[in-house]
Amino acid sequence: MQSLGRLEDLPQAYRDQLTEQNLVPLWPNLRAVLPPKIPSRKTTPTHWSYQAMRPLLLRAGELTPMEKAERRVLVLANPGHGLEKMQASAAMYLGMQLLLPGEWAPSHRHTPNAVRMVVEGEGATTTVNGEKCPMHRGDLVLTPTGLWHEHGHEGKDPVVWLDVLDLPLIYYTETSYAIEGERQNVLPGHGERAYVSGGVVPTPAFNRQPKAYPIIRYPWSEVRQSLLALASDQPQLEAVQVTYVNPETGQDVQNNLGFYALMLRPRQTLKLPPRSPAIVFHQIEGQSELIIEQTQFLLNEADTACAPGYTPITIKNRSADTPAFLFMADESPLHRKLGVYEAR
Repeated sequence: MQSLGRLEDLPQAYRDQLTEQNLVPLWPNLRAVLPPKIPSRKTTPTHWSYQAMRPLLLRAGELTPMEKAERRVLVLANPGHGLEKMQASAAMYLGMQLLLPGEWAPSHRHTPNAVRMVVEGEGATTTVNGEKCPMHRGDLVLTPTGLWHEHGHEGKDPVVWLDVLDLPLIYYTETSYAIEGERQNVLPGHGERAYVSGGVVPTPAFNRQPKAYPIIRYPWSEVRQSLLALASDQPQLEAVQVTYVNPETGQDVQNNLGFYALMLRPRQTLKLPPRSPAIVFHQIEGQSELIIEQTQFLLNEADTACAPGYTPITIKNRSADTPAFLFMADESPLHRKLGVYEAR
């Protein structure tokens, strides 16, 4: 490849003149922004152990009351981006959030899209635009851009969930903000009940109101059963995976990030080809071995890991008797919108 001129090759007086006019020569920096054949990536393979994190999260509950925190969260930061950036990848933010019995995280709405993957505990709810959603382990709850949402806890034990937001992207575009609100009135209706069966939806003329997000809560009990049924119906299928979609459009549930559930049969090894988006893995049930290029992690239940894009990934179920279940999030919808999605 052709060698380009360096910045230090230019006379200092000329460089000073450029700086005075807020000008920068492109050619010394061209390879940095347009590297050959594969993008430069700050996202590095990273693993967060829930067993190690949980005591620190509970300690945060002792140190910081909800009225001083609003949202009590430990951010899962990727060191490749710098811990101060609070991001797992170029477009994904991850946070482990704690809600203690009797607490209420006040209502607000914001421009970033968010989802909640419930990690442990019972008795908590998330209310989104008046729809009150119970939170059980493995449930996925949406809090899309612009929708009011709040969290409450009427149970006896701590409840923890994993937040996944497109915050880095929205912050980068200088469009990130939040508005505080009042406690919501709970309204009748639950999207997951109206759209309880695939291929069957309420008839528009009688029962259906147009909503951008007709389902807010995706119960794990139903998603898990879908994976088991798919594996049984198609024993030759290598990747037993389902996608969380909007039942009205068939498209991804949110604008910029994609969400999936994956089942590995006992002792199964699954190889994922390199793709452009970064991927987050969260172990819901079982124990998996995750190999990201040359980096190897052991995922126990509730552990989370992140893999950069353009990287081969291998996942192994370590159990010889039971399936392993993982939740996944990636940047595929964003990449497709930008026209840069690749699978190699």
